[in-house]
Amino acid sequence: MKLDILAIGAHPDDIELGCAATIAKEISLGKKVGVLDLTRGELGTRGSAEIRDQEAAAAAKILGLTIRENLAFDDGFFVNDKQHQLEVIKMIRKYQPDIVLCNAIDDRHIDHGKGSKLARDACFLSGLRRISTVLNGEEQKEWRPKQVYHYIQWKNLTPDFVVDVSGFVEKKMEAVQAYGSQFYDPNNKEPVSPITSKNFLDSIRYRAQDLGRLIGAEAGEGFTAERFVAVDNLGKLR
Repeated sequence: MKLDILAIGAHPDDIELGCAATIAKEISLGKKVGVLDLTRGELGTRGSAEIRDQEAAAAAKILGLTIRENLAFDDGFFVNDKQHQLEVIKMIRKYQPDIVLCNAIDDRHIDHGKGSKLARDACFLSGLRRISTVLNGEEQKEWRPKQVYHYIQWKNLTPDFVVDVSGFVEKKMEAVQAYGSQFYDPNNKEPVSPITSKNFLDSIRYRAQDLGRLIGAEAGEGFTAERFVAVDNLGKLR
């Protein structure tokens, strides 16, 4: 099954927090979008890997994803090496996305930067025909996505471009809140963390509103790019 967009995240909920409104908008435009989670988030302060599995499935349904897969790498300890790259390459070749969205290039959680580089490197290597991969007993053909972009997470990185996601923030919030074990809940007695505060949950909405303000829209989501972003003509710029 070919996808238009594959979003890759180190943990279940990375995608929802970073770019769920953009994904929801693309799906509304008829695009096929899938998510690849690298780990099950088993080191999270609250909940468990099994709970995260259920929450990720619920969020996928809310967003209308075409597919969602999890590579079950070790949370906190996966590395960007040949073994892990080949597993990601298999997924890129399996779904042949034109665009890949991946973790922030620099962030508070060490897995985000690692996941970002792992995904980016795998996207390049996936296009080399002399790298052999086999999935379900079949030799895979090389495939390189046309574009690789990084969504923004904890740190307020300066975006290279902002997607107008007006009308899709509520869908994003619904997908985020599918992870009920992870975020603000005054009745939860488990230990607190930086992402369990009400301020963090509120920040998801006010960041989108602020980026929207800066582009003259209701809401926005920012992305960084590792190469120049081209436009067809000046009339396409807003």
